[in-house]
Amino acid sequence: MSDFTFEWWWMLFALPIPYLTYRFLRERKATSMVILPHLSQKVVEQDKSTTIAKALTILAWVLLVLASARPVWYGDPVAIHPKHRDMMLVIDLSYSMSQEDMQQGSDYIDRLSAVKNVVSDFIDQRTGDRLGLVYFADHAYLQTPLTFDRETVKAQLNQTVLKLIGTQTAIGDGIGLATKTFVDSDAPQRVMILLSDGSNNAGVMDPIQAAQIAKKFHTTIYTIGVGAGKMQVNDFFMTRTVNTAQDLDEQTLTKVATLTGGQYFRARNAKDLENIYSKINELQPVQNATQSWRPRTECFVWPTLIGLLLIFVVVVLRRNNV
Repeated sequence: MSDFTFEWWWMLFALPIPYLTYRFLRERKATSMVILPHLSQKVVEQDKSTTIAKALTILAWVLLVLASARPVWYGDPVAIHPKHRDMMLVIDLSYSMSQEDMQQGSDYIDRLSAVKNVVSDFIDQRTGDRLGLVYFADHAYLQTPLTFDRETVKAQLNQTVLKLIGTQTAIGDGIGLATKTFVDSDAPQRVMILLSDGSNNAGVMDPIQAAQIAKKFHTTIYTIGVGAGKMQVNDFFMTRTVNTAQDLDEQTLTKVATLTGGQYFRARNAKDLENIYSKINELQPVQNATQSWRPRTECFVWPTLIGLLLIFVVVVLRRNNV
């Protein structure tokens, strides 16, 4: 909960000093009554100006004392996780991700829609991790740099469309670009979750070589192969069996995962995909240790400036009355 406070509140005891000085330390002189039948307009104006100057002086003193008490506005507490994990979500955006072979209940949806549904829930659960998002098709593309803002990562995932960066599958480039984001990271754990439905047929980097580089940077890669595989489809007056996952290179994905200390998973439907990300949640549990801090805004500047400005006005008024 946000609130306002004075860091050096004891400075407020200085507020009555001018009054106490005037009340008890001013020199007392015997005075006699002087009757003036008529005051000139100039004397009246000088008296009015003196009253204004006194009021401005008092106000300036109050503002300067308030400024010296260090007024501070504290914002709402922000929780941080000191030992965070860096996790890159590397997702295939080739055109084959439009294949509608992922069963969800009694319906079939396309692979990208299934990924969006499951990975969005996965992102919600990764409290305390820095997440990033890399897509790959004809080449790799960094959609979201590593960040604690899970809502932004999820929003950018859900806004993704196919053919954004081509139609092919550059798995090696996807691993390489994700690894590059870890180079300057000081996180004690670096995890990559790579999802693909095809084989490496584009880009400039071989997936195995990219995995070897990732291993040098202490990165664990979990790989997920997507595709229903053999299924029955209606074709005019007959049904036939097709393999919707014939392009999936499970051998390479398995080797990439094994090389970096991760695991390979196979998702044949939306439920499989959900279970896989739940399993990864268990293998890479979120950190429970948290710290919190409150944004702080120092507010002494404005009362100081206004107080000094009032003192300047008082000096001008006094000079004009001399």
